Amino acid sequence: MTLIRPVRHCDAEALALIYNYYIEHTVITFEEVKVSAEEMEQRLKTAQTNELPWLVAEQDLVVVGYAYASKWKERSAYRHSVEVTVYVAHTSSRQGIGRCLYNHLFKELKASGINAVMGGIALPNPASIALHESFGLEKVAHFKQVGCKFGQWIDVAYWQKLLNN
Repeated sequence: MTLIRPVRHCDAEALALIYNYYIEHTVITFEEVKVSAEEMEQRLKTAQTNELPWLVAEQDLVVVGYAYASKWKERSAYRHSVEVTVYVAHTSSRQGIGRCLYNHLFKELKASGINAVMGGIALPNPASIALHESFGLEKVAHFKQVGCKFGQWIDVAYWQKLLNN
């Protein structure tokens, strides 16, 4: 059984471990240097300051994934728009954990008055596209060769959903 709960600062190490796999082995994130638990904890503090949710998925008391919302842009008029992100431990993929996390995250965002949700996806990534589209996000932008990681150019596309329509 998967438990979805708000993140705790003591989760920082587990989140860094999950995320660092993607940094080291994929182009899903454009970060190229592993993050420490301390860096992840700082990111959690920033989210708290911005009053945006971070959720974790837990199975048998082990954190197996997380999802969060971050500011879309800094200017105040963007305050009702966020970017969403989800990461699942590579050893726990294809179990519906990402879907479960997004279900909870989207409900929290709508309840808090968020209007526009964006998800950026490094391409190709058919699994992430399918997840975002299953939540009603539609492709709205495609940027060619905006990142370079592992010696290859990577496109990024954005999907969007309006929660209050």
